[in-house]
Amino acid sequence: MAASTLPVLTGVVRDQRRSLVLWSLALAAVSAMYISFWPSLGDGAMEEAISSLPEEMVIAMGYDRIGTAAGYMTSTVYGLLAPILLLVFAISVGSRLVAGEEEDGSLELELTSPVGRGRVFAERLLALWLDVLLLVAALTAVSYLLVMAFDMEVGFTSVLAGAAGLYLLVIGMGTVALAVGAITGRRAAALGVAAALAVLAFIFDAIGPVADMGWMTAVSPFSWYLENDPLTNGFDVRGLLLLAIIPLVFGAAGLVRFDRRDLMV
Repeated sequence: MAASTLPVLTGVVRDQRRSLVLWSLALAAVSAMYISFWPSLGDGAMEEAISSLPEEMVIAMGYDRIGTAAGYMTSTVYGLLAPILLLVFAISVGSRLVAGEEEDGSLELELTSPVGRGRVFAERLLALWLDVLLLVAALTAVSYLLVMAFDMEVGFTSVLAGAAGLYLLVIGMGTVALAVGAITGRRAAALGVAAALAVLAFIFDAIGPVADMGWMTAVSPFSWYLENDPLTNGFDVRGLLLLAIIPLVFGAAGLVRFDRRDLMV
């Protein structure tokens, strides 16, 4: 049923199934490794270790909230390692799904089939969003199982809030890559623009509070995701809405341009 209703999406996900399994295992392993350290650090040892670091570095790296279970998970897994891994995946896949396949000629056959350009783009975009959803779900499941196993004081709603923000952040940058690729037809441009935006967002989130430059955090998607400490305070509707704007706007722009552009096929 899915193959006949959404043939492009189904084909993309089927081709990526092995990669998705490996990425899921990698995310689960990273989450398990770092969260498993918490029982040995929950007695104040970590706070003692970071007390000797410069205050600016502590704030920039998010170590100022590491004394609680939620803060530790944010500083290690949800605020650093998981975003890095997921952004690498989403940006690389997003840049390949249209621009990469256009450059190597593999998109030509699909575009000559009785499926409109707009549908090809939309289903490839949905495939990207679904890929990221599956990876975030795997990360969330492992994280919460460990939270329960180690009796960490982090509620299920808070874990979901962190997962929701992480998901929107990642699909936003992945959609930027896909849209820039659809607009330019160049995979290098797609990778460069999306990666640059992701790095700037991270730097602004880290430097803004230290340099007392509120405008940096105001425009940083990383700040929209982490500023409210979702693993501690739960869902931040304003932050989630801001994050949702990025994939919606870039998705629409990519769709319009891809439908009208003279393609390299």
